[in-house]
Order: sequence, then C-alpha cells, then structure tokens
Amino acid sequence: MRDLFLRAARGEVTERPPVWLMRQAGRHLPEYRTLREEYDFTEAVRTPEVAERISLQPYERYGVDGVVMFSDILVALEPLGLEYRIESGVGPVIDDPISGPDEALALADRGHESVDTGLEYVGDLLRRLDDHLGEDAATIGFAGGPFTLASYAVAGGSTRSHLPLRRLRATHPDAFRALLSAFADVVRDLLRYQIDSGADVVQLFDTYAGVLTTADYREVLLPLHRRVLADLDAPSIIFVRNMGGRLDLLAESGADVVGLDWSVEMGAARETLGDTPVQGNLDPATLFAPPEVVRERTREICEAAGSRGHVLNLGHGVDKATPIEGVEAFVETANSIER
Repeated sequence: MRDLFLRAARGEVTERPPVWLMRQAGRHLPEYRTLREEYDFTEAVRTPEVAERISLQPYERYGVDGVVMFSDILVALEPLGLEYRIESGVGPVIDDPISGPDEALALADRGHESVDTGLEYVGDLLRRLDDHLGEDAATIGFAGGPFTLASYAVAGGSTRSHLPLRRLRATHPDAFRALLSAFADVVRDLLRYQIDSGADVVQLFDTYAGVLTTADYREVLLPLHRRVLADLDAPSIIFVRNMGGRLDLLAESGADVVGLDWSVEMGAARETLGDTPVQGNLDPATLFAPPEVVRERTREICEAAGSRGHVLNLGHGVDKATPIEGVEAFVETANSIER
C-alpha cells in the first residue's frame, strides 16, 4: 500500500512493514523471460509500455507494496553523452570510456543535457505506473550514485575492485572530483525529474562506494550525496554496500531512509542509527532456503527492526536463479506480521 510505504519511510509506526525487493522485476520471473524474447534489454528499458509491463509483473504476482520502475542506473550516462550497451554474459559495456584526467575534466566542463528531453522515456514510464497504481502501491524511482556511475564510465564496464577509478583518485584527484561532481549533477536532476513524473519514493544506488576509505568517503563523496538528496519532494533511500561500521556516514547523507546490506545486523544498525528509518536486509541467498527458513529469518529481521520506520527488503538484489517459492514466503511473511 502506498500510504503504508510512505509512513514507514517517514519514520512512523506501521501495523506491518511495507515490503519490496531490489531488482524484483527481472530474470527470476518466467513471465519476464518470456517477454524478453521479444525485446532486448535496452529496447525494453526505452519503450515505456514494455517497461510498464515488466515493472508490474512482481506486483501482480506477489502483491508487493512498492513497484520499482524497470530501468537501469546507466541511463544517467546518456545526458552526459556517454553510450552504453548490455552484452549478454558480460553485462554493461561502454565502448568509449573515460581514459584519463583530460577526458574527465572535459566531460565535467561540458555539463549534461536536460534529463526531461534526453530521458523522457523514464518520465513516461513513471507516469504510467503512477496512473496504474494510484493508492494501491508506492511508485519507486531510482538512480545510480556518482561513484558507481563513474566507476563504469572509467573502467568501460563492471570491475570487481574499481581500480581504474580509484587510480584516477590517487593520481589526478582534481579530475576525480570534477568527474564525480558532474555525475552528481545529472543524478540530482534525474531524481527530481522522476519525482515530478510520479515517483513516490526514490532510491540512490551508490552501491560500490563502500570500497572508498572512510576519509575519502567523508571528504569527497558525502558532500555529493548531500547535494543529490537535498530538497527532494519525496522520501529518499540511500544504499551503499559494505558500509557496516560506517552507517553514520549514510545517515549524514540527507537520505530519509538508510538501506542496509545483508552483512549488517539489524539490531546493531538500529542502535547506531537511532530513529533514522531503515530498509532491509535479508540475505538474498536466504531465498534459496526452504520457505519455513525464509519465514523465520524474515520475522527475526522485522522483530529486530521494530515497528517504527522499517521498509522490509533484501540486503541486495534478487538473483536470477531465485526460486519463486522463496520470494512468496518473504512477501507473505511481511503481510502476516501484526504489531
């Protein structure tokens, strides 16, 4: 329910936790795989009527309280003049990555085109979802964070250690700062555009930023997160992986809700964050366990989180091999909780 989700995001007591799953619309669903036989990934993302059908599939199957738009964090590259593609078995590929400090500074200097013209298909999708869902569920928008987007743009694709971007930070700190600032600007505009187009809640995925040292995170990235999330007209969620022990930095970002990965103990997070609302954080691998185990672990998380300001979710995205029965047990448990 939309109101249930928004009340939890505002830190209010709710009769049960609202529930959704990161990466809930995707390859673990047979109906998604069937639809994708007709459309490749980027075609589906850029065709609002197709993206709407995909976005609604988990809502129709599971009855989740939030419907996240079917999109990709890399759409934010487009207003900056960077092209990407999704290669089967490889993932995102950027054929002309930022190869050095001069290119980083040039990109920062030229700025970005308006997101409401370059990414109009995102706004169209959110308007469709908002019209379809009404008060029945929250419409969720999202964007990648500046560090995560810059990592893809510099490496030309996925990288485990994010060494190319970290190397740029070490050798050309001014270019590193300028590049991340340019990404922060486009992400800020994108989130605002999503809210104007009907998103009830937005999530900032700076998933990879946890590889930064605490000092670099505080000095360089935290001010950018604050800039991105300031003065939004809807609740915001921030998610960064591997931030256990540094949750205070996420709380300082200006986000309304702190997303927790599965490595964080919910009770410890509550002690650290106090009244700050939280989201999470079942280990996605638990969904492969027998349904009774999924239910037990889900109840434990909800009990540790308490009744105030908790959005139930996974500690990362749904894996493509996840069994339907595991997701059903997770969502059904959330719906059965009485406070």
